[in-house]
Amino acid sequence: MADLRDTGARFEIDEQGETSYADYHLEGDRLYVDYVFSPPALRGSGASGRLMTALSQDARTKGRTITPICGYAAAWLKRSAEFGDLVA
Repeated sequence: MADLRDTGARFEIDEQGETSYADYHLEGDRLYVDYVFSPPALRGSGASGRLMTALSQDARTKGRTITPICGYAAAWLKRSAEFGDLVA
């Protein structure tokens, strides 16, 4: 899996020379996922799901909950047996 970068406002993962990202903001220990994006070349490849997995693992490690603002993030977390418990 590609390495997750955290810019302080965006999580990023590079694959095949392209960058998928999730814009976010923090309020205390709550991570708000505002927007998830994968470039057209990566759509349908699971890139956004890999990004969500990585950011969810990061949130769990740091003791954070996740509030999805983005529709994709909300749907992904709802389907996730592993990370659905992080939703707050």
